[in-house]
Amino acid sequence: MHLKKIIAILLDHFPNCSSPRKKIVSGFGVGFVSFFIFLFILFSNSSFKNLDSDKLFIQGFNVSNNNTSCTTSTTYYSSSKSAAVLLENSTQLQQNNSSCSNLDIKFGTHGKGLSSDVKNGSFDEISAKVIDFKDTHMRDLKNETFGVIIMNPKGEGANGEEIGNGSLISDGLDQGHGEMSQKLRNVSSSFEECDIFDGRWVKDDTKPYYPAGSCPFVDKDVNCHLNRRPDDEFVKWRWQPFGCEIPSMNATDFLERLRGKRMVFVGDSLNRNMWESLVCILRHSLKNKKRVYEISGRGDFKKRGIYAFRFEASLDYNCTVDFVSSPFLVRESSFKGENSSFETLRLDLMDRTTSMYQDADILIFNTGHWWTHEKTSRGENYYQEGNRVYPRLKALDAYTRALSTWAKWVDKNIDNQKTQVIFRGYSLTHFRGGQWNSGGQCHTETEPIFNTSQLTSYPSKMRAFDNVLRVIKTPVIYLNISRLTDYRKDGHPSIYRTKYKTLLLKQQTSAEHAQDCSHWCLPGVPDTWNELLYASLLKVGRGSWKR
Repeated sequence: MHLKKIIAILLDHFPNCSSPRKKIVSGFGVGFVSFFIFLFILFSNSSFKNLDSDKLFIQGFNVSNNNTSCTTSTTYYSSSKSAAVLLENSTQLQQNNSSCSNLDIKFGTHGKGLSSDVKNGSFDEISAKVIDFKDTHMRDLKNETFGVIIMNPKGEGANGEEIGNGSLISDGLDQGHGEMSQKLRNVSSSFEECDIFDGRWVKDDTKPYYPAGSCPFVDKDVNCHLNRRPDDEFVKWRWQPFGCEIPSMNATDFLERLRGKRMVFVGDSLNRNMWESLVCILRHSLKNKKRVYEISGRGDFKKRGIYAFRFEASLDYNCTVDFVSSPFLVRESSFKGENSSFETLRLDLMDRTTSMYQDADILIFNTGHWWTHEKTSRGENYYQEGNRVYPRLKALDAYTRALSTWAKWVDKNIDNQKTQVIFRGYSLTHFRGGQWNSGGQCHTETEPIFNTSQLTSYPSKMRAFDNVLRVIKTPVIYLNISRLTDYRKDGHPSIYRTKYKTLLLKQQTSAEHAQDCSHWCLPGVPDTWNELLYASLLKVGRGSWKR
């Protein structure tokens, strides 16, 4: 039916429309009705397919074609967990001198692909332009919030890379040292919502938290400045999570939240490394540094026992930061055999030091490095449970049993309403050409690892801890520092474990065969562990750590 005939019929049924008095109104009405009839005729020749409930529906998705920004408006997605799109409202991403057409991201859901072009009104496949992060190194985007988008039926990225917890990862550190692998995940502006242990090291000239050589409580073996290490760039690095910014360590705030409380580090010499770092950071914030002292007056902290630093100062914090030496957490013992007694490690009993710390307000545990020594790694007639000494037991199996004993003790003896339990993960070593007792070296390293392909895999000890963490009932904060330490081959004392008046060839040769590539110079990497400790306590927000 033609449009003119329709109008003629309408005029016959509405004769008043032709009166001069109502010409304007009637003309508008006819035009309005005609417009809708036109739409009806037009759409009668097309068909719409209803979108399934589990397909993505994107409203107002727009990608600008200019060279400075990508803009998205409101995006909706289905309630199905398989849908992997989240674009924040009116989010704008900036990249200096870069075009947003650099990178294509495919959208999809499990089971049903999305194909076609948004312009044509079909949602079978969507291809959107987002910023290429290869050259931005993430810190340029710290004030922006945006989401990304990848999921296919295999749970992999566009290049077959495994997608984690939905956060954005850029390896960042490659900086021309090989092609950077890129994983895309959601980026959040709040450190409470991201994995603060997943990131990279960035240069920061404001570090360290305390001047090198200024803290008298640093063990001489890790006081690289005092021992005349010639370079100091290793202290000028900051840990930058991929998905957020973490707060800088506010030592005054830390002490205020610790007022009247007791924090205890329990573990091996690497936890002593961390303990000394925290004492130095907190001490540096005080004007009257004489009000910080070790209660027993000792200055050598390498012997077995308990060491406690009290912070009084003019504000009367009345708090202590202690260290209890317990390298295995479980008990070192002996077994009387037929011919003689020999040393054993009781995997089923906690160390006798537990009475020294179980009433603390914050406990930071670690164990790991002593499990690599000859006796523990060999595992022959050494590990004991009850009256049984295993003729042979793998170190990892023994480590898992020891952690299970620790977890049972924590559940039975720790009041989780009073005490926050923390476990610090395994700190990676960087011996090259041998181990700690066979000529391993790291003294020529002056910068972190940049090529992520050189990093090691997640330590098997920490996989064992992950399994224990699933069954322990007490809430535990896991300081997962393994990967961030893996980058830092430059941060060890190496040959600078002692002060050399003159480094003669003979002395140098001797030093190079007895290097320390497991502990860390102070100031240095453990300062970052304490920065992450501070952020983690704020993140959990229990008791005095509520924000």
